[in-house]
Amino acid sequence: MSAPLEAYCTYFDRGFLPQGLALWRSLVRHDDVAELWVLALDDCTAGVLAELNEPRLHVVPLAALEAADPELARAKENRTRVEYFFTLSPCWPRWLLANRPGLERLTYLDADLFFFSGPERIFAAMDEAEASVVVTEHRFPEWLRHYERHGRFNVGLMVFRHDRRGQACLDDWRERCLAWCYDRVEPDRYADQKYLERWPNLLGPALLVLPDAGVNLAPWNWAGAQIRTQEADEISVNGQPLVVFHFARFRAAGERWWQSGQLDYGIMPVRLRNAIYRPYVTALLAARDEVAARRPGFDFPPQAMRSGREAWRQFALRAVFGGDWLLLQTGFRNFRFGLGKFSGRALDLLRRVIGRSTEHS
Repeated sequence: MSAPLEAYCTYFDRGFLPQGLALWRSLVRHDDVAELWVLALDDCTAGVLAELNEPRLHVVPLAALEAADPELARAKENRTRVEYFFTLSPCWPRWLLANRPGLERLTYLDADLFFFSGPERIFAAMDEAEASVVVTEHRFPEWLRHYERHGRFNVGLMVFRHDRRGQACLDDWRERCLAWCYDRVEPDRYADQKYLERWPNLLGPALLVLPDAGVNLAPWNWAGAQIRTQEADEISVNGQPLVVFHFARFRAAGERWWQSGQLDYGIMPVRLRNAIYRPYVTALLAARDEVAARRPGFDFPPQAMRSGREAWRQFALRAVFGGDWLLLQTGFRNFRFGLGKFSGRALDLLRRVIGRSTEHS
């Protein structure tokens, strides 16, 4: 019996075009019948992806979604560009399920995910639980639990079955994001993400909180998992193959320098970072070159310079813990000899010390 066709969706603009292409290449490497639907947020992205002419890579321009969802289009007037992108998170998969009735289920993926093995475990767990929606927790280790103010669950990977409960979940999420979706933390909401905390009560047993640590492994949770690197570039997480890693905040900072995005959490030791991040950089560079062949001069976007207290905070952290990585033939180096893995713990200790001093002042 042939494997069922799985459908996936994501969205990105030209700033994330290499990441989006790397995601697609990794996905079809491990799921050769996958279909990916991309909401293209600008003309460059739509044009490049259309020119690839790959039959299972489907491109929908943002204007098409906005024309079909006028309430979404009006939301542009009262939020920033990034906040508007957050608002797309429920609207895009909801529109796809409504307009592509042949889709039995749809997996949403952030554009900066990358597959290291097949996603079969995700769908097998969903089917066994007879769930309509699948989410993953952030799985913060103890010293990073304060980040749960941004939400218990991460929006980077979610699965929605095309049934009544899956559709109702997306309808509710869209309604709430259209009403309020801002880049600030409030007691019961933050951007598009904290709304997911309503879903256990809303969906009951129709929601599967996936316990698999190898799905949506990320800078904020790798330190709480048992990760092993093996022969033939195999990576195991708590005894099972790594399925998909979330490369949040990872950015090119020059020809050979890369911002790890891990300072706030804890920086991976050199062997692990080379096993996970080096294949991703190879894929990003190949994707960048593929786009540049069609759009001469295309490159990774420059990183904005921080200012004020945040700039000094970042400078101090990078100086001590080595948050930037130099790519050499032997792999990534930050020349801190393992000190970087304590950055998240050090920041947590500093946060608690400052908190106590504030209470007693």
